[in-house]
Amino acid sequence: MLSPTTAPAPGSAFLLAGSLLLSGCSLLSKDHSADAAAAAVPSGPPSFSVEVEAPDAVRELLEKHLELVRFSQHPDLRRREVVSLLNASDSNIRDLIGTLGYFSPQIQLELKDTPDSKEAPMEVTVKVDPGPPTTIRTADIRFSGLNAEETHSDWQRDDIRKNWGLTPGEQFTQSAWGGAKSQGLRSLQAQRFPTASIASSKADIDADIQKADLSIDYAPGAAYYFGPLQLSYSTRTEDGEQDVDAPPRYDPEGMRRIARLPVGEEYKQTSLLDAQQRLSNSGYFDSVFLTLDTDAAQPGQSEVHAPVIAQVREAKLQKWVFGVGASTDTGPRLSVDHIHNRVPGLGWRAVSKLQLDTKNPILSTRLVDLPNEDGWAWFTGAKAEREELGDYNTNSLQLQFGRTKSADRIDRNYYLQYDFTKLQGTGAPTSSSSITANYGWTGRYFNNPISPTSGFGFAWEVGAGTTLTPEREPFGRVSARWLTLIGLGDPDQAGRRQSRLALRAAGGAVIAKDGVDIPATQLFLTGGDTTVRGYRYQSIGVENELGKLISGRYMVTGSVEWQRPITVRGNRSDWEQTVFVDAGSVADKPSQMTVYTGVGTGIRWASPVGPVQADIAYGLKTQQFRLHLRMGFTF
Repeated sequence: MLSPTTAPAPGSAFLLAGSLLLSGCSLLSKDHSADAAAAAVPSGPPSFSVEVEAPDAVRELLEKHLELVRFSQHPDLRRREVVSLLNASDSNIRDLIGTLGYFSPQIQLELKDTPDSKEAPMEVTVKVDPGPPTTIRTADIRFSGLNAEETHSDWQRDDIRKNWGLTPGEQFTQSAWGGAKSQGLRSLQAQRFPTASIASSKADIDADIQKADLSIDYAPGAAYYFGPLQLSYSTRTEDGEQDVDAPPRYDPEGMRRIARLPVGEEYKQTSLLDAQQRLSNSGYFDSVFLTLDTDAAQPGQSEVHAPVIAQVREAKLQKWVFGVGASTDTGPRLSVDHIHNRVPGLGWRAVSKLQLDTKNPILSTRLVDLPNEDGWAWFTGAKAEREELGDYNTNSLQLQFGRTKSADRIDRNYYLQYDFTKLQGTGAPTSSSSITANYGWTGRYFNNPISPTSGFGFAWEVGAGTTLTPEREPFGRVSARWLTLIGLGDPDQAGRRQSRLALRAAGGAVIAKDGVDIPATQLFLTGGDTTVRGYRYQSIGVENELGKLISGRYMVTGSVEWQRPITVRGNRSDWEQTVFVDAGSVADKPSQMTVYTGVGTGIRWASPVGPVQADIAYGLKTQQFRLHLRMGFTF
């Protein structure tokens, strides 16, 4: 209970008056004046402490935003000054908890002296019984103005009504009300109606019966279709200076074919972002930003074919990239990449790479032409590599020439490939070479290309050809891989599942007569970070007559992994814990396959550039533990 006290000293009274003056009407209207007053607090011990007794959600809100808490940090306030603050706090509390949908609370404020407290000489207890929450009684969602009754968009309006964020019976909160309005507007703006707006909205609260009647009126506006892509260039010279008047460095028509903007189709935000991402990933630009020219609409125009403005800054013709890294499969490495975006005399883009490490040095180059109108582009490449394949060191050369096409989710390519391998070591197989015609298809249907949490991917490749040395014999090769991520448990408000299963499988086969010497790079080995954990990199194969490990003609692998987010004090973190079982086998005949199994656990960190993964696995065959580290997601 509040008790009378003596008049405050003039200095303290002046401080209180100054604080209230700085806060203005913020105790009632919650403007920014209280922030200024709190920022001007003199140093010193707090005048009083504040204890809030209320349900968790209400308590957390008041402890964070109650202005009484802010003013408690003013030093040397007297009791009467604190009483004046308490008298102004009732409306502040009601305003705050009203945002949670409580409009008939019972509030009790108590002040008592605490001379023995080390925290403050006075304590204010705020007791709040928020009362029954206000629930939604009706939600009236309307559309008016241009295209409000267009039959082509009936599904869109029905979808907004169906997925409206506040339905009758749910609790009303200011944040939920704002979120529902914004979600409906974003749904309109995401397809056909990028200039849609909210014509009016109203939340009619009946505090006596704790009911809320909501109404909102959306104005779709003009329906937009994609017009031509217009590139606005900002070119940098080779010394880094900007030259906005310079002619385009790269073929504008080729850039439009890379973007694959669906000209003539109805506007979709996802299509615009996909085109922007394709240009950004092409390597021809340092920055790309696409916008729909909505100013192209005329007043009252119901359909608009609007151009898309691409503001781009072109990349330099050449670039060097130096990198260092390490993995538990191949150890430390140093890499040097050289990129030439327009090879003289050819006009193709070339990416050349030198990778130096103890187990797998590589020298490679790949040249790719700009895509044609159908999206297909010519490519050629060469790679010289030294690696450990089983118990032998292998020197190999690979040449490719063909065509490739990348769509939104599907990559396709067909090409000719020449392979030459020479194995070194006691009893090494004979050097061999081959030429094959190949076709590959990869589909990626994940919710996020960098750190997916759901979706699936599938890829397959088939080839046929002949060995060239030491003798000519026909053979065929087929391989496939598959990965799916399955969410488990009910989703939270952000749509995230409690955990997930990652199921992975891969297989391959080489079809040829017995005794044919096929290049080792066309055969199979498995084991390591991304296949069968618990075993060395490519340590699962077949044994030759000398007991040496070599590549085999048939391969199968599979994995089941349970991934669960790690929570800290009830909050979901960027870390996950996993438990997994991997298995795989390689043989020269299906009947000779022996399964190698690894079990283990690990952690994942969702970094901005992809998952960082650390696993400890136990190989049941070798009866040994192995540590596996890797970074990023690839399929």
